[in-house]
Amino acid sequence: MAENRVALVIPTLNAAKHLDVLIPALQAQSFQPGTLLVIDSSSTDDTAERFTAAGAEVIVIPRAQFDHGGTRQRAVNRLSPRVEVVVFLTQDAVPADSDTIARIVGTFADPELGVAYGRQLPHHGAGAIEAHARLFNYPPDSVVLRPEDAVSAGIKATFCSNSFAAYRRRALEMVGGFPSGTIFGEDAAVTGRMLLSGWAKAYVAEAQVHHSHSYSIGEEFRRYFDVGVMHARAPWLLERFGKAGGEGRRFVRSELRHLARHQPLQIPSAILRSAVKLAAYHCGRREARIPRPLKRRISLNRRYWA
Repeated sequence: MAENRVALVIPTLNAAKHLDVLIPALQAQSFQPGTLLVIDSSSTDDTAERFTAAGAEVIVIPRAQFDHGGTRQRAVNRLSPRVEVVVFLTQDAVPADSDTIARIVGTFADPELGVAYGRQLPHHGAGAIEAHARLFNYPPDSVVLRPEDAVSAGIKATFCSNSFAAYRRRALEMVGGFPSGTIFGEDAAVTGRMLLSGWAKAYVAEAQVHHSHSYSIGEEFRRYFDVGVMHARAPWLLERFGKAGGEGRRFVRSELRHLARHQPLQIPSAILRSAVKLAAYHCGRREARIPRPLKRRISLNRRYWA
């Protein structure tokens, strides 16, 4: 695919601490998207200036206007009509080699493909719990999920991460684009709608970025509360693809085996985290019963409740 048919979109907020690594990694790519669009949420550092100097088109929006789905759709709407594939990257996801973008874009040679996401490797020095989350969710083998197999695959079928993902623009438009007003999971919502509309999804293990987080137990609670809210407000995901319980149990078993081999002293922490995540998720599923001020306090995306 020609480079001018591809755009790379990066939402940012005070990203300066990542740019010494991210910008050179982008400039080293063998495939250079014709458009680099940065949507910046009124950073107070020099994020916008540094991306502008690197040749990006930078749009600055009020911080309060950021919306996981709506902001990304705003970026898509701004792109030239010639753009056929839109690659999304977060500011803390760093391409692992010079062919990262080329490999994910190359999968769109399959005309049935609507969405693709790449492999996320743990950052160097990541702890065992942090590393396992990436190894479990992003295995070493690529796979293409066809619509006819999606429902039997369960809720995992909708898994996709906009930390590093690419979308066929025509497919994105066919399913109505990214939903606005989402607390979390705009990528899963679009992926689910694409699968139900006849488009395939690819996991491209050869297209790799370094991206991981070391969450505190409190942050784990807030994150999984938001996941529960997302499922409560988009019930069709679970209705069409099934509940997340089986996948959660598989993750916990895998995590305990991983820690037993690599860092057994972290097993109590992992068990506590699993209990906290489960409780938070069920709180989120029942968010309609929780007062709004409390929801704001226990949510990771607090601006959602403003």
